[in-house]
Amino acid sequence: MPPVAAGARPPRLPHTRISAGFFWLGRVLLLIAVPLSILLLASGLALVIVRVGGDLRLGIDPLTSAAARPRLPLAEIAGRGVVMDALRQVLMALLVIGLAAWAGGGEWRRRLGLTRPAEPRAPMRRLWLLLPLWPLIHIAWVTTTAAALHMNFGNGVRLSPFLGPATLWLWFAFVVLLAPVAEELLLRGETFARASAFLGPAGTIVATALLFCLAHMSIDPGAKGALARPLTLLPLAITLGWLRWRTGRLWPCILLHGWSNFCLLAYQLGPSLLR
Repeated sequence: MPPVAAGARPPRLPHTRISAGFFWLGRVLLLIAVPLSILLLASGLALVIVRVGGDLRLGIDPLTSAAARPRLPLAEIAGRGVVMDALRQVLMALLVIGLAAWAGGGEWRRRLGLTRPAEPRAPMRRLWLLLPLWPLIHIAWVTTTAAALHMNFGNGVRLSPFLGPATLWLWFAFVVLLAPVAEELLLRGETFARASAFLGPAGTIVATALLFCLAHMSIDPGAKGALARPLTLLPLAITLGWLRWRTGRLWPCILLHGWSNFCLLAYQLGPSLLR
């Protein structure tokens, strides 16, 4: 074996490369499994809490079989759906904060991007330049993508007539506030921190964007229905990851996410509300 020059890095053995490859693959799988597990756990807990709480409120035994259960009013079904969506976001945010506190200890706020970053980052004023332009960019992309996939978007969209005023306001808060906060804590917070540990900035942005789109994948049958929403959200997902990297903070991502949801909601529901 020829001698190794002083200061030179010894060649990596094949078994070492294989072990490193398996370790990297394990981190990728964990990166996917953690946010999906949190989402599923929060959804399951919200479903149980809303069903049990709603049944007890109506005097129904929660353990009653499906065949023996009384038919619920449509307003009750619609209301339960909204409450479950809102509660899922709250539970998801709590689970993320708990996981970050366990993984990061006293630095969990910095881990989630809730404090000023240790290294100087881009100034926040660029965000204010992006906000007025973003609705035009996002709506143009969404409508173009939906038209290319022959999907209905923005035509004849109306609110459910079975939503009462309180439930309607809760649904609005879910779309504009609760969902942006919880989803950004999960993806541009905890998942971004995990990805940054072994991926570069570009890889972290792409990984969190793909997970964001995967979490919003439609369960409608057919390839078009399954791909429509992830494709429409891809520019938003990449922009949110870029914001998290450039600013080192989470609140710009929450702000842009909520603003984007509000503008899209106004675009879809505005014509029906003005009639």
